[in-house]
Amino acid sequence: VLPVLLQQRYHQEQAQKLRVPNMNVEDLKKLNKNKKLVKKMCQQHDAFIASDSLIKSIPRIVGPHMNRAGKFPASISQGEDILAKITEIRSTIKFQLKKVLTLACCVGHVKMSLDDVRLNVTLAINFLVSLLKKNWQNLKSAYIKSTMGKPQRIY
Repeated sequence: VLPVLLQQRYHQEQAQKLRVPNMNVEDLKKLNKNKKLVKKMCQQHDAFIASDSLIKSIPRIVGPHMNRAGKFPASISQGEDILAKITEIRSTIKFQLKKVLTLACCVGHVKMSLDDVRLNVTLAINFLVSLLKKNWQNLKSAYIKSTMGKPQRIY
């Protein structure tokens, strides 16, 4: 996960010290609400973090394309630690609901240990169940699947 910081001057100095990729308002204005350029920027980066003062003006500068791509930036206040925010974003999962009534989310990668994957699966399922009205009664079944493997039923 490679987050990019969209910032004011205060966060720019911190980002450069930490070697976090960053863009300022002028860089965003160069995109000129061009849909192709904004899409290309969204594809290059996994997440975006923006200064509090900049969040409200991003749709005016870039247009609605970041929101449509699902990459609208998370906000960071002036006193907040950038590395802590990046860690928080990296550890967040998104449940994606498509037209069919199935949910899919990523819970691990090849280099993770079995215990870490097991913990992630447990946390993801418990969080999903906590979002449902009738908790476990709303969940019919749960499967875990690797990229090339067959799905395994776990509930």
